[in-house]
Amino acid sequence: MEPVAQPLKDSDPLRTEVRVESYALKRCGCGSPTDKCPDLPRTIEPAKVNPDSTLVFDVRREADYAASNEIIPGALWKNPDKIDAWIGALPLTQDVVIYCVRGGAVSNNVVDRLQAAGVKARFIEGGLEAYKVAGGKIARK
Repeated sequence: MEPVAQPLKDSDPLRTEVRVESYALKRCGCGSPTDKCPDLPRTIEPAKVNPDSTLVFDVRREADYAASNEIIPGALWKNPDKIDAWIGALPLTQDVVIYCVRGGAVSNNVVDRLQAAGVKARFIEGGLEAYKVAGGKIARK
């Protein structure tokens, strides 16, 4: 008698392993993900951000953006609540740095979405506040 294939249960180790590996491949952002792709970092240190040579997006919530008169020079504001409207226009071959006020939930959620879509995105550790403390350039809106 031949064995009968049984569907995998959510608790089966093989199913969990496949899910984790699949997620890592989506996050790679290299344009042709394979099992050899390095895991793309989620963050960048504030002192290492160079807005003159990096594509920077301000993803502060609309109210936070409106209440501030500061922005990283050259940064473009993108409403994080409307990510579906702009995510498809981002380049897949260029590094992208995003920031919110303090590098918390907003940046984490946006980076998750961008990396899952193949964008080489990272967020500034500590957000705009940490960037300013590190001596980063600031412009007036």
